[in-house]
Amino acid sequence: MNFDTAFETLIAHEGGYVNNPRDPGGETKYGISKRSYPAEDIPNLTLARARFIYKRDFWDTVRGDELPYDLAYNLFDGAVNSGRGQAVRWLQRAVRVADDGKFGPLTLAAVLAADLNLVVRRYNGERLKFMTDLSNWHDASRGWARRIANNLKGDGHNV
Repeated sequence: MNFDTAFETLIAHEGGYVNNPRDPGGETKYGISKRSYPAEDIPNLTLARARFIYKRDFWDTVRGDELPYDLAYNLFDGAVNSGRGQAVRWLQRAVRVADDGKFGPLTLAAVLAADLNLVVRRYNGERLKFMTDLSNWHDASRGWARRIANNLKGDGHNV
C-alpha cells in the first residue's frame, strides 16, 4: 500500500468544484481549498495537480511511507480534512507523547512501538472529539462522522 492507493481512496471522499458559503475553506475542488492555496486556480485545478499537492503537502508531511498503511491513511485523511499540524497532534495524543504538532523522531518511535489498532482507535477518537467542537459541526457532521466511521471499519482502503 502506498500514496497512490491512499490518494485514490481519499479523492473518492472529496468532490469536484464547490463554493459553499458555509464552508470556511471557500472555493474547493478535489478537497483543495482557495483559503489554503490562494495562488491556485481552483475552478481549473486538475486531478494531476491535486495529486501533486496531496503528495507533497500532506502524505510526505505526515511521513506516510514510514508508517503502517492503516495508520498512514488515517493520518493523511485527517491532515487533509483538518490540517497537518492538527492531525499530528491527534497522533501524538494517541501515542502519549508531547503534542506539539511536529512529527519528529520521538513521535515516530512511539508510533512504531505501539499497538497499531489502539493507536488508530485513539487517533480517530481524538479526531472526532475535535470535530464536535467546531462551529460548523452542525453543517458537516454527517459527512465527517461517516468518513471517520469508514476509516475505522477499513472500508475502501484495503486494510
